[in-house]
Amino acid sequence: MTDSLTVAEAFAAIPLAAVCCDAEFGSDEARVIREQLLSRQPFRAMEPYAFGLLFSGLLKRYRESSWQALIAAAAPQLQLEHKETAYALACQLIHCDRSISAAERQFLAALAAELGLEAGRASQIHEVCELLNRDCLMSAT
Repeated sequence: MTDSLTVAEAFAAIPLAAVCCDAEFGSDEARVIREQLLSRQPFRAMEPYAFGLLFSGLLKRYRESSWQALIAAAAPQLQLEHKETAYALACQLIHCDRSISAAERQFLAALAAELGLEAGRASQIHEVCELLNRDCLMSAT
């Protein structure tokens, strides 16, 4: 697999890898990944068919290799601001079900390293996503 990814494909590959890292693709994750990507350019401007093709191509790449290969192919195509936002989106997806597995923790560590994010910055992003997804009022009802 030597084809390089476009910037849009690379950006979308990061959250896709996040939902694939533990081999469980739940409905919450599917909803969040779709909402988050379709709220951003260039995805917002894509026809549904084109968006589906983009995802089909990324899923094919994932199946032919691994999430590790997917993020390794994506990282060089992204600028720092893309990397930070893609990492935040991956964190959001992992936290959206309020349960974080060991595989997901390993994924986030590997992703931060692959993207070249400073440890402090990655921790900040992770902490914010954790806070946003905390179900803090559950015990108050």
